[in-house]
Amino acid sequence: MDHIAVVGAGQAGATLVEGLRKGGFGGRLTLWGDEGRLPYQRPPLSKGYLLGEVTRDRLQLRPAAFYADLDVEMRVSDPVRSIDARARTLTHDGGAEGWDALVLATGSVPRRLPAAIGGDLPGVFTIRTLDDIDAFAPYVRNGGHLLVVGGGYIGLEAAAVARKSGMRVTLLEAAKRLLSRVACWDTATWFADLHRRHGVDIREAAALDRLEAGPDGAVARAHLSDGTVLEVDAVVCGIGIAPATALAEGAGLALDDGIAVDAMGRSSAPGIWAAGDCASFPWRDGRLRLESVPNAIEQAEAVAANLLGADAPYAAKPWFWSDQYDVKLQIAGLNDGFDNVVVRDADGARSHWYFAGPDLLAVDAIAAPRDYMVGKRLIEAGRSPDRDALRDPATPIKSLL
Repeated sequence: MDHIAVVGAGQAGATLVEGLRKGGFGGRLTLWGDEGRLPYQRPPLSKGYLLGEVTRDRLQLRPAAFYADLDVEMRVSDPVRSIDARARTLTHDGGAEGWDALVLATGSVPRRLPAAIGGDLPGVFTIRTLDDIDAFAPYVRNGGHLLVVGGGYIGLEAAAVARKSGMRVTLLEAAKRLLSRVACWDTATWFADLHRRHGVDIREAAALDRLEAGPDGAVARAHLSDGTVLEVDAVVCGIGIAPATALAEGAGLALDDGIAVDAMGRSSAPGIWAAGDCASFPWRDGRLRLESVPNAIEQAEAVAANLLGADAPYAAKPWFWSDQYDVKLQIAGLNDGFDNVVVRDADGARSHWYFAGPDLLAVDAIAAPRDYMVGKRLIEAGRSPDRDALRDPATPIKSLL
């Protein structure tokens, strides 16, 4: 191969070009992006960076000199507009270029509130890019009333940072409880209590009807479906993200909750691969798409190796984290299909263990790093602890290994 093009200058894209060079690829290597910035970390954006605890330069994954030493062409201000899978070309604002292999690492995009209900008003934000946070930061510094729409992890993290900065926060969740798609009742209730103790007004089973602008044209009021009207200074939309598949769809690639790839990372079109938030891959008896930094790194490393001939299926080991106030939640495994939860509360550490019958699926460890590490090792080994021993606080957690 003479030219490998990587489209998407996020965590997966940066990992891919590094992996390809360190794996021995000596041809032309280009990294295409649309933000005009070198690849940077996203998790600190809505936490340390927004709070002023992390500087912009510390967000960069690697300095410019690193990519120069690797001889990677950084086309991060030159968005790819389309892909021709048959001709093996991509078009950008400066024309068209050929490639021998192409990797889509386009990530995901936040779901936005519809414009018809005021989702496009000034003062309404999503939390995804550095530009998003830079636009939102003045509102946080100035205080006022923030409305968070969505009780998932993105919404909860935004609420925590806003409260730490002194904003008054109301959070709306349309479902009957927080975290309804991703966590058990025990985890959701624990975090709801945490936020209420910090002064967040959580309203569950509460839907937004529309947003209304003030005299200056920016968002000023939120009308709820029950008739309540809230005066607000800013709104954060935390209703999830979607895989960025526009380029893949335009090229005729197979989609299945993202760009459908095989276990090696190959798409339905010869020569085109995908990794990260945008890609769904074989998992057990179905397909899986993971939205996490660990998956972006690990899948990108696997695709880079397979491009160079490793021929090794990607074996995902899902894990995630969320920081809210001074609490770190660590999650290992996936809880899909659980039918019972064991709550462990020992030595000031709390964790929730998901089982399907006797089989351990996942663990939510709340300020409990030892529980997380033990759970992760058990899940990756395909082992399940005795539930009564797990529940008993007198059982040393490491003994479960």
